[in-house]
Amino acid sequence: MAGHEFFEPADRKRPVADPTAAEPQAAEEPRHSCDPAFKHGVVVGFDGSTSSERALAYAIGMAHRSGSGLIIVHVANRLPTTVWAGCEPPVFVDVPDHRTEVLGLELACADYLAEVPWILVERGGDICHELEEVGREYEADAIVVGSTHGIVGRIFGSVAGRLAKRAKRPVVVIP
Repeated sequence: MAGHEFFEPADRKRPVADPTAAEPQAAEEPRHSCDPAFKHGVVVGFDGSTSSERALAYAIGMAHRSGSGLIIVHVANRLPTTVWAGCEPPVFVDVPDHRTEVLGLELACADYLAEVPWILVERGGDICHELEEVGREYEADAIVVGSTHGIVGRIFGSVAGRLAKRAKRPVVVIP
């Protein structure tokens, strides 16, 4: 069991450079550098649902066969709130999501992850964007996701379908 680590969600506000400061700061903090042991690993979206558990099982086998690491990604909840006064654009508010901690503890105790090195990455934002971003950061060989069932997927489009259209690396959709 390799353990897990929690990264800050990608959509957190970053300090902006002060134009009056003597030494200019970078407008954005650099992303956490990823562990080289997980370069060219397998990224899998995981939220604890049945379809994500099937995707995780497939990704574990894929990582084991290729001898690579497993990057498990949980995208935390965000709620849109519109500021009506002044007609400002919509703002997204991070909702405290303790689900990642719970998932991390469940995964840490799981026997089926003992054969593969893995990490748990928490992000906030659009699921498709964040999975592709993590795949880019780790130079992943593939992204594995479960299929979406139900009316929400039919109305808004499934994560798997949107990701398959825009991803720059192979996407494996597990039914």
